[in-house]
Amino acid sequence: MRLNDVKPQKGSKKRRKRVGRGISAGQGASAGLGMRGQKSRSGSGTRPGFEGGQQPLYRRLPKLKGFPIINRKIYTTINVEKLATLPANTEVTLISLKAAGILTAVKGPLKVLGNGELGVPLKVQAAAFTGQARSKIEAAGGSCEVVKS
Repeated sequence: MRLNDVKPQKGSKKRRKRVGRGISAGQGASAGLGMRGQKSRSGSGTRPGFEGGQQPLYRRLPKLKGFPIINRKIYTTINVEKLATLPANTEVTLISLKAAGILTAVKGPLKVLGNGELGVPLKVQAAAFTGQARSKIEAAGGSCEVVKS
């Protein structure tokens, strides 16, 4: 076998179909594009997303950043600095804070946040603690207990 003997396999090379070249060619007149209409005309068709003049889907939908969290847990939050006003060794719960007047509205289970300083030991019972809040309560000699909400 030599380089001049190499040729494509029989039937692998086909001529392109020349459309719109007269009735005898087989694809004359409408060139296989049907009769009239936007898709039968020369040039490209419509751009992606075009809906014939109707407001396209990508323009009908609102442009929102991110996605909402489904079944989001809403907590009643309180900072450590608010707990500093309580007397030492007090048992802190959602109910006791409401009774003391520190909390005014209860939106859900209690979550303790770590803003501020704490100097008195407290027994805090809450549904959640931030890392900073837990370390500040324990550093003051108190205890943190996670209760089911």
